[in-house]
Amino acid sequence: MAVLVVAEHDNASLKDATNKVVTAAKALSSDVDVLVAGEGAGAAASAAAGLAGVRKVLHAEGTAFAQGIAESMQGLIVPLMANYDAVLFAATATGKNAAPRIAAALDVSPISDIQEVVDEKTFVRPIYAGNALETVESSDAKKVITVRTTAFAAAGVGGSGAVESIGAGTPAAQVVFKGAEIVKSDRPELAGAKRVVSGGRAMGSADEFHHVIEPLADKLGAAVGASRAAVDAGYAPNDYQVGQTGKVVAPELYVAVGISGAIQHLAGMKDSKVIVAINKDGDAPIFAIADYGLVADYKTAVPELMGELSKVGL
Repeated sequence: MAVLVVAEHDNASLKDATNKVVTAAKALSSDVDVLVAGEGAGAAASAAAGLAGVRKVLHAEGTAFAQGIAESMQGLIVPLMANYDAVLFAATATGKNAAPRIAAALDVSPISDIQEVVDEKTFVRPIYAGNALETVESSDAKKVITVRTTAFAAAGVGGSGAVESIGAGTPAAQVVFKGAEIVKSDRPELAGAKRVVSGGRAMGSADEFHHVIEPLADKLGAAVGASRAAVDAGYAPNDYQVGQTGKVVAPELYVAVGISGAIQHLAGMKDSKVIVAINKDGDAPIFAIADYGLVADYKTAVPELMGELSKVGL
């Protein structure tokens, strides 16, 4: 069984999500190749070739791949599937966008958000906001899979895969990338951060969110997250959202400030290694999964925490 992993990258470097998808692919087969499609993505292709367990890297260069547009990826990947039994994507916005289109072109059912590989045709995935696990067995000849990266360890380095340049495939018809508004930050990327500080609706305003959450995140060297309620209220941008309809994270430390713990939010962060919750409502659901819970008003608790962190040199 041959497996193709579609790399996540920013054209300059490989993203950690790719390493984790490679681990999932290795549970399927020992024949794992990685596709790096981009513009000026030679460094990312070389990094992919260095991942342990990667047989070879297929490197496709072209302007059409610079933004990972699903239609362009379809034109490249579908012909390649003649040589592969499965194609794996990270369950990110990019992967979730491309996988269904490719599955439709191959006339198969996509298997989404897997967190365990049982065998080459059987997978485990969460349903009902992560409150139940479903075992899926696929009889399709070709598997199109998205991987919940928080459930897999990152593949190590030390591999010696070859890098093979391939053609750009069929250009996407009538699809033109117009532009993107990207929030630039010196903080870690939310999806792969080891520490996350998130704020909820209790912040009350965007100014309060920035005044309370961001300094604490900077003190801890953490990424900033938010509940859906906070995002919907306009306190934080969409790319901060953690939850079932946002980003799924599993950092070493997750600090939830003023977040009650709605099921939608818990689905995106309950696998965090250590969860710290600050909420003045002692009955808030977040305390049921928190490792450390403080029943207090964040307006006094967070400044006190900042002071204690300063005492230990943070």
